[in-house]
Amino acid sequence: MPRTPLLLPDFPWDALAPYGDLARAHPDGIVDLSVGSPVDPTPTVVRDAIAAATDAHAYPQVAGTPLLREAIVDWYARRRGVDDISVANVLPTIGSKELIALLPLLFGLGKGDVVVYPSVAYPTYAIGAALVGATAVASDDPAEWPENTRLIWLNSPGNPDGSVLSTGQLKAAVTRARELGAIVVNDECYAEFSWTTDAPTPSILDYEVIAGERNSVLSVYSLSKQSNLAGYRAGFVAGCSDLIGELLAVRKHAGLIPPAPVQAAMVAALSDDAHVATQRELYRSRRARLLPALEAAGFRIDNSEAGLYIWATKGADAWATVAELAAEGILVVPGSFYGASSAQHVRIALTATDVDVDAAVSRLARVR
Repeated sequence: MPRTPLLLPDFPWDALAPYGDLARAHPDGIVDLSVGSPVDPTPTVVRDAIAAATDAHAYPQVAGTPLLREAIVDWYARRRGVDDISVANVLPTIGSKELIALLPLLFGLGKGDVVVYPSVAYPTYAIGAALVGATAVASDDPAEWPENTRLIWLNSPGNPDGSVLSTGQLKAAVTRARELGAIVVNDECYAEFSWTTDAPTPSILDYEVIAGERNSVLSVYSLSKQSNLAGYRAGFVAGCSDLIGELLAVRKHAGLIPPAPVQAAMVAALSDDAHVATQRELYRSRRARLLPALEAAGFRIDNSEAGLYIWATKGADAWATVAELAAEGILVVPGSFYGASSAQHVRIALTATDVDVDAAVSRLARVR
């Protein structure tokens, strides 16, 4: 019997390749503001921790070491204002993308189920639905969420647009999820990079959001952004202990285990706030230089109040803007990668060196 291949959308980044070639052909080279991959060094405290943990002869624990689980609990209390969870409410993951893509599978969703995700969103939420044959629905309005919704993705701060959901908006989403009997998850990976306040952005596990009841609610986090650990694949999920227990059981069978040295590195990263504050100020400085340069070049900046991206538009087709900037050696991403409503926006990453940011500012002066 012939095999039926898994039907997934085309990988969108392939369409950006010609514009990357155009940008690289610039006499002074490319300034890549497309992929949000950290460029700054991994903190020494983390590198020392992983170096000290290289004698990893035994199988690591899927649930995480006791030290790691306690570090996650302490971090939520210290940095997210969530002080009522225990080790039963947390679980380390191999970065956050694998969890986001696999969550519908891990929770047993399938054909006939609906996965809701933001209207302007990172594509992996919809990919996770496609992997199990569920229906993906892009919607920001809880009143529109279908009765057969089983999983709801929120993303605050948002990728790509840097939007932030208020405590009230998070609460409304949780309330509707409970009416539907659905699981609701907030992808909070950019929480430490708020540009309108000194405090991190609101968590879905905030007492005011969930009224002290964690059932059906999860928070996802990654250390890739705050600690420059993208290469380590270090993330975690926290919230409802029943859901965490389900995930733990399935992940044990599937062998989804963060390597032991990475678990040690995560403890070090979660226990040290100083390197995060330093990194935050680096991004704040880069953002402060890019924003006025973009505005002077005719861009309007929308949202962008948190996270590692600037969400900008000139009121023209996004691909035309990508081409215009690529001709100046600057590579950005079209908003059409992130939803049908974003065809006139581009996403501009702050994850570039100071030298490249200054080069982008200089080149933008030639764009009108």
